[in-house]
Amino acid sequence: MEQIEEKIKLSEKLKRKAFEEGFDAVGIAKVPGSSRIKLRSEALERWLEAGHQAKMGWMNAKRRKNIETLLDGVQSVLAVGLNYFVDIETKPRDLLIARYAWGKDYHKLIEKKLKNVAKFLEKEKPNSKWKICVDSSPLLDKAWAEEAGIGWIGKNSNLINSKIGSWMVLGHLLSSETLIPDEPAKSLCAVCEKCIEACPTKAIEEPFVVNSNNCLAYHTIENRAKVIPEEMSKKMGNWIAGCDICQDVCPWNQKKIPSSTESELQPSEWILNLNKKEALEWTDIEWKEKLSGSALKRIKPWMWRRNINSTSKQGIK
Repeated sequence: MEQIEEKIKLSEKLKRKAFEEGFDAVGIAKVPGSSRIKLRSEALERWLEAGHQAKMGWMNAKRRKNIETLLDGVQSVLAVGLNYFVDIETKPRDLLIARYAWGKDYHKLIEKKLKNVAKFLEKEKPNSKWKICVDSSPLLDKAWAEEAGIGWIGKNSNLINSKIGSWMVLGHLLSSETLIPDEPAKSLCAVCEKCIEACPTKAIEEPFVVNSNNCLAYHTIENRAKVIPEEMSKKMGNWIAGCDICQDVCPWNQKKIPSSTESELQPSEWILNLNKKEALEWTDIEWKEKLSGSALKRIKPWMWRRNINSTSKQGIK
């Protein structure tokens, strides 16, 4: 009984510490998880076999399907979500960038905050082992976040939280400590398919299945080809880095979402006032300076120009 009470207290302390660090959603999952983790792993296998990962070879990493390879002796996962929604609109809107990339690189921000949680854990349990994972790690991050109860995976494959919608970036703290798990989240999408209907390229081929080959986010950020396929560029609208269409139409994002006060997630001035004419005149050096410390620095200057020129085929929308 004493051991259980100790685990309950430690679990509560860790979650409280995570909230103190500024995370908006926090939950705990037990390893190896419920049968849902196995189902999500099998779904990933089918997705890969269908070639939906396009040129993103790293999605094939075998470690992604076995959390034990990331931390030997892992017993629990602390999943966290950070709200990145900022209640402001860009001007003049002739070029659009996905909201998650408006501020500084969220990977570093999440790592910094989770490291403080991990240090707290070390003080409580000096012999424990831990590992921090963000979405660049070979982990089924959305599946484990769902298992920890901080949201459910929507039909557009984004994690949705009933209070802050899908405007969340995720992080995980793997731990060798046996913590008290929260109830896994249950899907509240019901029969809604607005995200599927709104996707201009029909990338969401069926509920929960996004074909990257037809996704604007993939083509504007990951595609290294000199030219974006014509069937994609015709439907790009003004999106030059990522795409928020499937999130914008989600009913869970229609209510009043709290605007993030996190300083590092506030939009850069150049993003708020981005226009086509000026952006095409920027040199490589100017692009690199503006993207310094951004999650979008992986987009090379020539790719920005490629993306911007691709939007000129439709006109302003």
